Amino acid sequence: MSTELSITESAATAAQRHAAQPVRPATLADDEAALAAAQRLAAQFAPEAALRDRERRLPWDELDVFVASGLWAITVPREYGGPGVRNGTLAEVTATIAAADGSLGQIPQNHFYALEVLRVGGSAEQQRFFYGRVLAGERFGNALAEIGQKDFKRRTRLTRDARGWRIDGRKFYCTGALYAHWIPTLVVADEAGQDVTYLAFVPRNSPGVTITDDWDGFGQRVTGSGSVQFDGVRVEPEWVVPFQRSFERPTTIGPLAQILHAAIDLGQARGAFEAALQFVRERSRPWIDAKVERAADDPLAICHFGDLAARLAAAEALVRRAGRFVDAAQAAPDERTVAEASIAVAEARALTTTISLDAGTRLFELAGAAATLDGLGLDRFWRNARTHTLHDPVRWKYHAVGNFYLNDKLPPRHGAL
Repeated sequence: MSTELSITESAATAAQRHAAQPVRPATLADDEAALAAAQRLAAQFAPEAALRDRERRLPWDELDVFVASGLWAITVPREYGGPGVRNGTLAEVTATIAAADGSLGQIPQNHFYALEVLRVGGSAEQQRFFYGRVLAGERFGNALAEIGQKDFKRRTRLTRDARGWRIDGRKFYCTGALYAHWIPTLVVADEAGQDVTYLAFVPRNSPGVTITDDWDGFGQRVTGSGSVQFDGVRVEPEWVVPFQRSFERPTTIGPLAQILHAAIDLGQARGAFEAALQFVRERSRPWIDAKVERAADDPLAICHFGDLAARLAAAEALVRRAGRFVDAAQAAPDERTVAEASIAVAEARALTTTISLDAGTRLFELAGAAATLDGLGLDRFWRNARTHTLHDPVRWKYHAVGNFYLNDKLPPRHGAL
């Protein structure tokens, strides 16, 4: 049954309060400080993750703590006052939070995506302004995807006329928009008879913006991934950043987006693996044929845990490796370095997809029937992984990787690889 709920009065009140009073973030000095902050927050977020999932409790307070930590500003370049962390650090921070709560790990994904679009295609003035907004504690959501059509053409339009610039259209899968101060929105504008794509940063409280909390997927339940409607929404020219042009040359927008997806899945796998370890150690009964006193001494269970641990370690290594490739491509973007970054990230995503799903499934096989009790919420790991890994099909990751090594075919440049 679809919830189809407009944003509730309490949520609307919360949105106004958080938009009016953004949390001033701490300043994180470097990568090590970012990793330490993520560990502290994960320990704080984990205890009520199942409750938030079960009750669909929107994590307003948790997001304020998240932003206050300084972690939402870690990709702001040093020359603009941020720590400018490495991409491997960004991925590890994301995985650490996602292991504690998959929704909280995903909510800032498009915030960092928008910052990369800004870094690649924004003017110095736009970078200075929006980096400053992030350093002041403001959050970016997203309004990128559209549904209802079989093609991938965008129909949300940016119109320029004597009355100014305005946006009309409807978006879905708008993760984070519900919680955002700004909603980066993919729009098309007519230029000499051709549609050209831009990313428009829209203030979430602008007249004509309607956010509907109608996300009712069985996983990632509190990501706020619902709908945004734009009805004649005014935008200033300085809020509109070139997007299409950033894919007409080699840039790291695609690899950056995809390493974040890999990190979210890696975190889901870690969370499921740790939950399985704890349950089997503390609560599971050994199978009678094992002839042992503790489930943790069951030799077949031990083998399964060994297999999961090895593949989880491999996924972690591939994500770290992919981060180094993305760093290199950002430092010297050309056709080859960006392609190599895309392939390294595709390799990581192939493995993080499979291990996140497998860890969520084998949790129950190893823990036993008692683990299925609804109050425990252990099914959230598989539901979250299954939902998030559908973002784009893993079969095309294998195709891109195989075609690169076998035929030296460079992968396509777009935001989905």
